[in-house]
Amino acid sequence: MQLALNEDQRQVLDFVEALARPFASAPLHDAGLALESAELDAALVENGFLDVQAVEELGPVTAALVVEKLARLPFAVEAAFSALVRPLIDPDLPRPICLVEEGRTRTPVRFLRPGATVVVVGASGVRSFTAREEQIAPAQEDTLYAYPVAFLADMPEAMTLHAADSAEITRAWRVAMAAEAAGLLGAALASTVTYVSERKQFGRPLATFQAMRHRLAEAQVLTNCAYWLAMRAAATGEAADAAMALLHAQEAARRVCYDYHQFLGGMGMTLEHPLHLWTYRLKLLTSELGGRGEQGLAAAAALWGE
Repeated sequence: MQLALNEDQRQVLDFVEALARPFASAPLHDAGLALESAELDAALVENGFLDVQAVEELGPVTAALVVEKLARLPFAVEAAFSALVRPLIDPDLPRPICLVEEGRTRTPVRFLRPGATVVVVGASGVRSFTAREEQIAPAQEDTLYAYPVAFLADMPEAMTLHAADSAEITRAWRVAMAAEAAGLLGAALASTVTYVSERKQFGRPLATFQAMRHRLAEAQVLTNCAYWLAMRAAATGEAADAAMALLHAQEAARRVCYDYHQFLGGMGMTLEHPLHLWTYRLKLLTSELGGRGEQGLAAAAALWGE
């Protein structure tokens, strides 16, 4: 595996970073749990950053790099499925793309709204439909999601059947979630480190206490592993690598999010600090595709057969 970015990848990430810079700060006052920006979304589409996988010189690894970079922003943007999954189904599917598992349609669906493309993946194949308002049940206002989330209240009988293989789409789904989680983990860690480096107790920054330094070092290792496993999964295209990448990302999220809020003390329990914008998203991603148990079973099946 090539560990260094090539020149094309560096340029793409530089362009993404420049485009995303105005959205790097979180407007926390008078804002809900989920932050979105139509301006950011439109800019990504206009500049083709969600279509880089189709470019031969760039491919799925560059798409995963873009997803990881965008996940670090306080604004939630539907990039993972559009960049890494949609090209394998139909690159012209209207966005946002919402993936749901066949038989698990009662789970919260990220970015679900009227006009969204809902893709149902399962034993019946890969099918899609355009969501209508009467098919959507909004999440309760007091539900702690940092994504725009809704529920499917109804499924249409007629859907568009796609030629894509459901196993391949599930593999790409795992890669997309692993790349997004890697970016969220990185942003949550950076936010926490900044706070504990500035907050003082007993006349010294919290980050200078040995116990906290050890736990932050462990979190850094978990975050780095999530990043590299996601990139490996994007590069190899192997089902086992994808399952292992998402398994590690979900396990890392489970292990570090509680620590981060604890490190922030009382501030970690309020919306005055942006940490929740990443940790609450991670919390939802830990249940994606059945959670850690399903990823472990999928990895075992891919390596050693059913």
